[in-house]
Amino acid sequence: MLRLRFLLVSIVVGACIVAIGLSAPSPTESASVGSIVPGAEMRAPRSGQTATLLPDGRVLIAGGMRRNQDFYRSAELFDPKSGQFQPTGEMLIGRVGHGAVLLPSGKVLVAGGWVGHAVTDEAELYDPASEKFTATARMTVKRGQPRLTLLRDGNVLVTGGAGDNDGPGSSIVAAEIFDAATLMFRASGPMHHARVSQTATLLADGRVLVAGGRGSEVNVSAELYDPKSGTFRETGSMITARYKHTAGLLPDGRVLLAGGSDDRDWHGTLKSAEIYDPQRGTFTAAATLNDARFKLPAAVRLESGQLLIAGGNRQAELYDERSGKFAVVAGDMGDSRHFMTETLLSDGRVLLAGGYAYSPDATAQTWIYRP
Repeated sequence: MLRLRFLLVSIVVGACIVAIGLSAPSPTESASVGSIVPGAEMRAPRSGQTATLLPDGRVLIAGGMRRNQDFYRSAELFDPKSGQFQPTGEMLIGRVGHGAVLLPSGKVLVAGGWVGHAVTDEAELYDPASEKFTATARMTVKRGQPRLTLLRDGNVLVTGGAGDNDGPGSSIVAAEIFDAATLMFRASGPMHHARVSQTATLLADGRVLVAGGRGSEVNVSAELYDPKSGTFRETGSMITARYKHTAGLLPDGRVLLAGGSDDRDWHGTLKSAEIYDPQRGTFTAAATLNDARFKLPAAVRLESGQLLIAGGNRQAELYDERSGKFAVVAGDMGDSRHFMTETLLSDGRVLLAGGYAYSPDATAQTWIYRP
């Protein structure tokens, strides 16, 4: 089933691919790019969870799964001062592959995801003051793995995801807006292509680049959402069709897209990368990653302007816009981590949390990237 393809890995497949992406970097590749060190364990092993930086500097970790259908209602808070995790209120439903975003009010919107064998349209709000989740309006469409993007006006764009139907054709073309003032969802103009496991990147001018993902097949197409018109328009196509990839905004306003997979999934992981220029509306090839990787969180832009890419491999990499190259970060996570989270902390460090390797079991382990 499609939703299981996006979230689960079988022991049989894992055994066949255990050797992928484990190449070691040379000493020169690891120089001057920071390091990864182990952090405290979460209170539960998680993959497919969300991680949201709160206004007070703590990180809300919500939902996810241990393995297969063990979906969590539980949430926890990471305190960067103590380096420890603390319990907090539970979500109203257990979910995995959902979306979360910090609202201008300081509350966190959590929406969609898988609940058992079905996807949901249910959404809820987390209040850091009370540490409680409360129900809010439902989305207009049920979505597994939706992309939630905070717009400049404080509203949230919701794109793509997997629907309830089985098969590659269940990806969603509809988009919608969560209105932060009314706390309601309303339909927006639809995308031109159905997508799941796409990226959605807020550009410097307030538009959103939606790229790749899977519809009836893995997409090479990309499109731009304009919040002024509430509509999407197609832009230049990527060089490589990819989904379950990562994307990050560069300091000069361009967007780096890297990794992911083609339609062969585990057997088609990608090392390639490309850069989108919003001025020209075109994609050009970039340097390749040191290791192929997929099932990635969004890239984190550091204070230096470099992009940190973690997940899908035991080591992380930095992309430097000035050199145009990727460098392997010192230290590693012991194994590849898929569907982990990557969160920039207020002090410039990055929290890397959870994920699963080549068995269905997630880990409670976390790591800290230190610039």
